[in-house]
Amino acid sequence: MKRRVRTQHLGGARAIVLHRPHPTVQALERQLTAIGLVVEQCWPDLPPSALGADFIFFDADLGHDGQFPWPAGEPPMPIIALIGSEAPGRVEWALNAGADAQMLKPVGGSGAYAALLIARSAFDARQALGAEIAALRQRLDQRQTVVRAIAALMGLGKTEDEAYAQLRRMAMAWRISFEEAAERLVAGARPLPPAKGQDHD
Repeated sequence: MKRRVRTQHLGGARAIVLHRPHPTVQALERQLTAIGLVVEQCWPDLPPSALGADFIFFDADLGHDGQFPWPAGEPPMPIIALIGSEAPGRVEWALNAGADAQMLKPVGGSGAYAALLIARSAFDARQALGAEIAALRQRLDQRQTVVRAIAALMGLGKTEDEAYAQLRRMAMAWRISFEEAAERLVAGARPLPPAKGQDHD
């Protein structure tokens, strides 16, 4: 399955460069400004406004977890590692921090545009995967809740088919989904009177 890569609309985006003052920062800022981004440099901490940034470039050589105001590996925007030392430990830290792309230092006159596109594509894919996993977990939880609700009704002397039928009638009476009815039943909510035309159990 092909992913659509967004390659436009970088102009006006906001990028923060978390790096000590250095010629690398100056070279990167020139590239980003030419692309049309608004650039802010800071060190050693991110400002509160960083949560509203579109991209963050960070120093993978001297960076540490405490610089990011979010759980390790869960950045809310694409982040790009600026790597000077390819020591395995520093590369591993950058990956664990959630780097979506990287640029090698010293930064020259090119490379930022490709890094931005790769980072945004990787970030979007990660977000989509996270949402898919969350949806699958929710469906699994709902199925387990339905099983528990059916088991509770069967514990009252009903057959499995009768339990399913009663749970379905409850959902219709409460005007909620089958899964929501199961959650309500498992949570111990007192059944509401059946809707008009529904059988009493």
